[in-house]
Amino acid sequence: MGLDETEAGRGPVTVRRGVPAGAEGRAAELYWDAFGRKLGPALNPPDKAVPFIAAHLNADRAVCALVDGQLVGLAGYQLDGRALTGGDASAVLRTYGHLRGLHRLLLLALFERHPAAGQLVMDGIAVDPDTRGRGIGSLLLEEVAAVAAEHDCREIRLDVIDTNPRARALYERRGFTAVRTEHTPYLRGLLGFGAVTSMRRPVEANGPRGPRTP
Repeated sequence: MGLDETEAGRGPVTVRRGVPAGAEGRAAELYWDAFGRKLGPALNPPDKAVPFIAAHLNADRAVCALVDGQLVGLAGYQLDGRALTGGDASAVLRTYGHLRGLHRLLLLALFERHPAAGQLVMDGIAVDPDTRGRGIGSLLLEEVAAVAAEHDCREIRLDVIDTNPRARALYERRGFTAVRTEHTPYLRGLLGFGAVTSMRRPVEANGPRGPRTP
């Protein structure tokens, strides 16, 4: 397990593998804060969405950042058929009901991304607003790169929407290159974004590329 520390105002930032036991609710809150705008049409209202995400997390498919023992950031990834966020069709229907659940399943299907051979697919990065700008996103990315290298992946792939330029700028700084943009203007009114860009970063065989600290 990798460990990185850097000064972050309130104390050192510790990066670890896996969501700590008992922190599933906090992880779901961070995830919803980062992606609720995109996932809202499928999982709203928040008082149902956050418990649903927490109940179906695959805790071993994340790297997490902690400050003073508190979870302040996480990056999820998909590997060997399992991603950070879970919950199958039956779980969605139990939570939202059959009538309202069916169209939610159709919306969730729009977000599904399956890795090609040799790929690790990221689910995105969520960082507490109070700790943003302190290099936590970079630390999480480098730990994900370490995971990818240990599993003999050739590249990391992620998708970023056109309404999140801050995230795209971070990915570009950490070695990701845009390879394809899919324009979906018909989704702008429904989901709030009109284009999705796929970005990739190669993984070195002997470890992650670039520095481990910001």
